[in-house]
Amino acid sequence: MAVSRADVKKSYRTQIVLLGPPGAGKGTQAKSLSEELELAHISTGDILRQAIRQNTDLGKEAKSFVESGALVPDSLVTRMVTRRLLADDVKNGFILDGFPRNVAQAGELDEFLGKEGRSDYSVIYLDTSEKIIVQRLGGRRICRNCQAVYHLTNRPPKKDMSCDNCQGQLYQRPDDKEDTIKNRLEVYGKETQPVEEYYSRNKRLFAVNADKDSGIVLGEMLDFLRQR
Repeated sequence: MAVSRADVKKSYRTQIVLLGPPGAGKGTQAKSLSEELELAHISTGDILRQAIRQNTDLGKEAKSFVESGALVPDSLVTRMVTRRLLADDVKNGFILDGFPRNVAQAGELDEFLGKEGRSDYSVIYLDTSEKIIVQRLGGRRICRNCQAVYHLTNRPPKKDMSCDNCQGQLYQRPDDKEDTIKNRLEVYGKETQPVEEYYSRNKRLFAVNADKDSGIVLGEMLDFLRQR
């Protein structure tokens, strides 16, 4: 049964934490949910880049870590995210993409939302097989000029290795090569998978098979949110 935006939005604000390994389609699905439900899409990477670009107080702190190649500390990332969650456009709900990355951040998020009286949120895990992840990330190509994203199978450029928008050269990111992808998945398993277990223990986690077509995955997520 098709689920409309109104069906989901009848409930008290819709708040979603979107989890999944690299290549699960978090960015794509977060964007689709954001458009369908008119919710703020909050990407940790976007927040970090914007804070550095705008030279905010938190951006200045983060810049020193980024420039030295160090990981931005949990406490700083959490402050950025929680500050973003206080913005006006988040009053009706949000989709968190890329946060929390570990159990410590998950606990800090729970503490913040509890204080704000917003502890009713859903966690959706995009369960994806290694085979599909390698196919998705291995086929990805990026424009050197405008950073447009293509895929050799799913969204190929009109001209071989040339961007449709600016005719810039397309390239494969080093971390999209098969050996590196498997490394990234290993790191994900050690660092981020415990977050899924945390939410599973708290009976918040809804897993969807993200090997399927993106439209089917979106429909299943909307069905779940309607039932919530």
